[in-house]
Amino acid sequence: MRRAPRVALFADTFHEVNGAAHTCRQLDAFARRRGFDFLNVHCGPEEIFERAEPHWTLQLKRGPFAFRVDRDLSFDPCLFLRRRNVLAVVRDFAPDLIHVTSTGDVGILGMWAAHRLRVPVVASWHTNVHEFAARRLEKALGFLPRSSRTAAAALAERWILRCALWFYGKAQAVLAPNQDLARVIAERTGRPVFLMTRGIDTGVFSPAHREREGGPLTIGFVGRLTPEKNVRLLARLEETLVAAGAPPFRLLVVGDGSERAWLQANLRHAEFPGVLRGRDLSRAYAGMDVFAFPSHTDTYGNVVLEAMASGVPAVVTADGGPKFLVRPGETGFVAAGDDEFLSAVRRLALDAGERLRMGRAARAHALQFPWDHVFETEVYATYRIALDRLQWQPAPGKTEPGKRSFIAPSPDRRL
Repeated sequence: MRRAPRVALFADTFHEVNGAAHTCRQLDAFARRRGFDFLNVHCGPEEIFERAEPHWTLQLKRGPFAFRVDRDLSFDPCLFLRRRNVLAVVRDFAPDLIHVTSTGDVGILGMWAAHRLRVPVVASWHTNVHEFAARRLEKALGFLPRSSRTAAAALAERWILRCALWFYGKAQAVLAPNQDLARVIAERTGRPVFLMTRGIDTGVFSPAHREREGGPLTIGFVGRLTPEKNVRLLARLEETLVAAGAPPFRLLVVGDGSERAWLQANLRHAEFPGVLRGRDLSRAYAGMDVFAFPSHTDTYGNVVLEAMASGVPAVVTADGGPKFLVRPGETGFVAAGDDEFLSAVRRLALDAGERLRMGRAARAHALQFPWDHVFETEVYATYRIALDRLQWQPAPGKTEPGKRSFIAPSPDRRL
């Protein structure tokens, strides 16, 4: 039986609370379970180097010049000064390929190490940083006329996207979270792009964790409370439900971020438990009746899948990755715009029978997304294809495989 490739993962986010970090932790756990040769390079609160064959861990600590790019995520421009120490570990591990997860400080180190060791790179796209930055910039420029804010945001979005695509174009293959992004990346970089979906632990996220009986209708949101998540639409949602004569309800807003203060000031029927983890998060999902996720920028939507696995119908927008998770009219609704989004949530709020039917269908659909299947058939399959078909120069001391042309599979595979 052919051995699994030796992989060095360079993860810009690992311990933080976000979808990319969660996916990296799951990939790390998968490699441990299977006993694969795996080096995990990431940042954390302390320096760690563990070499417990076949799994290696190199955890770096960001320094005093690191600056925040999100609530719990930083970028350290001086991390690159550690490159020779990192290179020594990677050279000793002797990976067949390097997997980088974004254009952050650790990802830059990974791309540099791959170049120095002449090892092929697989890069996975997790976050639309260009859209995030544009929406945050537009909010920060609130003192300017609307036309000026919009123009500045659009310019920033184009420039950041161009830089990100340049970085991903240095990889030999790219993993994308949804079909739309796969097409864009393939067209703009000329690189082969494969689909990398996400999985779900249906024991952690399950209707079995529901504890509440009766009480007000609960409409939930989970995620960062930031401009790119379009969370201010929740205020309009509250107004819509009140005007429609909905039964007693509450908005359960799980998460934290720069928009939390505004939401607290403008929502009258909301609870803000902050960031939840573990059983608290499982219970929160299971206690929802409808999941409302108004984001236009998410590349996949892990939280949507978590809600569906908990037996909760989801309403999402037609932008980004979540629309590929929801089966319209069966497990929830996909809204073409904000008004349609509000109407869909209102419809579910007023129809208990439809909520129950869609919640059961959502749970059944989520059962089809085990993490091991994602890593076996998408991630490690891509690693093997890249090593089999890419023209690359091996690291010193390795046997060079036959050089063949690379043919990417279609990125149009549906969920």
